[in-house]
Amino acid sequence: MIAIVDYGMGNRRSVEKALEHVGARPLITADHDALRAADGLILPGVGAFPEAMRNVTRLGLDELLRERAAAGAPVLGICLGLQLFFERSSEHEGAAGLGLLGGDVTLLRAPKLPHIGWNRVTFERPSALTEGLGGAAAFYHVHSLACRPAEAGDVVGRGEYGEPFASMVERGNVFGVQFHPEKSSRDGLALLANFARVCAKVAA
Repeated sequence: MIAIVDYGMGNRRSVEKALEHVGARPLITADHDALRAADGLILPGVGAFPEAMRNVTRLGLDELLRERAAAGAPVLGICLGLQLFFERSSEHEGAAGLGLLGGDVTLLRAPKLPHIGWNRVTFERPSALTEGLGGAAAFYHVHSLACRPAEAGDVVGRGEYGEPFASMVERGNVFGVQFHPEKSSRDGLALLANFARVCAKVAA
């Protein structure tokens, strides 16, 4: 069972439907006991970083996510969810993040924002999430900010829009994608299926 963390922001139903499509058993919830019982967690997100962190903190989900990640549960951040994994964002008034990954989130250096559309992501190192996808794949992106990992080795794949940007990251059991796999057709579904297999393997 994969829990989709419900903090009031993000396309939770679309992620749920995509997971069902690949044979996973998803649950949209903010219940702490259900999140602790899940084999893996997905933190989705659409909107502004400071508001998202206020919601996550108000519900006590910040400490729970840190707890589950520290316990070795696979966690996947999608779009804004990935950005929340980092230490800090400069968006609007700025805000501290979850600190699951080192680094900051700042504006994408591009002539026109937001970046909306399909973008080729080139994989720089192997990952369980990219199994079967070859050396690159196109995914659907919607964002104005970019993650700046403190450790270059955390980057799995990069896209390019105005500048190269980290589009996929991974450190141990913490995974993140800047794009929306649930909106990215066959390759996005393949990535979610790969994440479901990671969760099943850890659970076993």
